[in-house]
Amino acid sequence: MRYNVIKDANNIINKSPYLVSNPEAYKNKWSSLFENDKPIHLELGMGRGEFIINMAKSYPNINFIGLELYDSQMVKAVDRLRGQNLPNLKLINADAKDIDKFFGKEIDTIYLTFSEPWPKKQDEKKRFTHESYLRLYDKIFKKHKHVILKTDNKTLFQYSLESLSKYWYTFEVVSLDLHHDERKIPNIMTDFEKNYDKTEKRPIYYLDARFED
Repeated sequence: MRYNVIKDANNIINKSPYLVSNPEAYKNKWSSLFENDKPIHLELGMGRGEFIINMAKSYPNINFIGLELYDSQMVKAVDRLRGQNLPNLKLINADAKDIDKFFGKEIDTIYLTFSEPWPKKQDEKKRFTHESYLRLYDKIFKKHKHVILKTDNKTLFQYSLESLSKYWYTFEVVSLDLHHDERKIPNIMTDFEKNYDKTEKRPIYYLDARFED
């Protein structure tokens, strides 16, 4: 997916107090950065940040980290955070394939919200639920593995169900139409999700998967 380039996005991001510009330095030390031992939840591909910011507001007893590769997307989150005080939120501008360089076994939950589906077979390994990524997550989960995924892409959802199942995850919640699910599953929407809900009629797919040793 291509994004509009925003002039000076990198400079704007680097001035934000929420950005951790040297995440490698905090490997196995994120609790000291947050100055507490609360659970740490990580969103991969946070985009413009609405989900992770509102999660941090809604759950002050959890520490949140949003990771995004594209600075022109992250700058929108930085703008949104101006004047706000969220001590339980940090941002990382980096590639998800490097997360084992940033974290030891410190992460309690990983969120995959509307990740790029990479529909072509040759791009399968780029999907965040490909086995290579699941093995990567093993390196950073604190104890139990916990993945929450939302997507509008049926193919990616089906692929993720199969991939996680083969990796011995079990599903606590699976929804084929999150916004109209009678169970009223708690849901904080992304920017994309809000716009999608207004303009599209296709469902949003959701899964909550765990693996406990």
